[in-house]
Amino acid sequence: MKTLVVFIVTLVSVYLKYIPKLLKIQQGLLKIENITKRCKIQKGNKKDIGALKMKILPLDTSSFRKIRLENKLYVDKTKWIYHLITERNCYFLSRPRRFGKSLTINTLKELFRGNKELFEGLWIYDKWDFEPHPVIIFDFNEIEHDTPENLKRALFVKLKKVAREHKVKIFEEDILKEVFISLIFELYQKYKKPVVILVDEYDKPIIDHLGAGEERFEIAKKNRDILKSFFGVLKGADVVDILKFVFVTGVSAFTKVSIFSEWNNLIEITANPKYADFLGYTEEEIEEYFGDYLDSFCKRNGFKTREECM
Repeated sequence: MKTLVVFIVTLVSVYLKYIPKLLKIQQGLLKIENITKRCKIQKGNKKDIGALKMKILPLDTSSFRKIRLENKLYVDKTKWIYHLITERNCYFLSRPRRFGKSLTINTLKELFRGNKELFEGLWIYDKWDFEPHPVIIFDFNEIEHDTPENLKRALFVKLKKVAREHKVKIFEEDILKEVFISLIFELYQKYKKPVVILVDEYDKPIIDHLGAGEERFEIAKKNRDILKSFFGVLKGADVVDILKFVFVTGVSAFTKVSIFSEWNNLIEITANPKYADFLGYTEEEIEEYFGDYLDSFCKRNGFKTREECM
């Protein structure tokens, strides 16, 4: 019995002496095992590692600045933008949603604000002077329009916000169009440069209420009348002379007839063949800008060449 006790005590003392070393060895083996697993995964998925080197697709943003600063994939459309801004100064373009309209508006904003560094490496970089101009943007994805009252209120708020940002004083009146005119003139007076107006999804306050019953249809008509009066400011003789560029986008063109019916200098390029490649991607652009993604897709699906795959 005494011999057994001595044996157990000796065994415990030896175990306690060497357990830290045993734990370290075990941890080392686990690390080796994990490294080995990672190596095997990497060895068997070289194409996935290559995919990590691809430029990230900007699926979560329409901010030109963010795309460029974060080096995300950007399909260069600045050649068409250059033609727009050098040939005429008032345009209307209709395209479906998710077609690049908001990104185009955002690109124009950065261009007219003179942020040349964001355009380095793009077609327009050495062809435009990037002289800064005051810019007003109306994004109707963000402007409340569930009722005519809220639409008017939201437009007032927008105008006042722009005035605060530029530190200019505008008329404190209840007439929406007069406040808009005041803002344009004050910006022109402050910067001594003509003003840029960018409008994204101009028809959203109307089409969001269509097909939802008679009450909503009445809201659509009232919203249309508000917008007609509001944007009618831009065709005024005094205002036209101090506008540098106006670009309006929408999902559909049918409301253009009523809202912009008297705006004679607004050029619609929706179906103009010259601008067919302006938004969306051509096959050549897909192969040029998305080549790595195409190759990765083709390999995953067992094709030896891109030609076989496509």
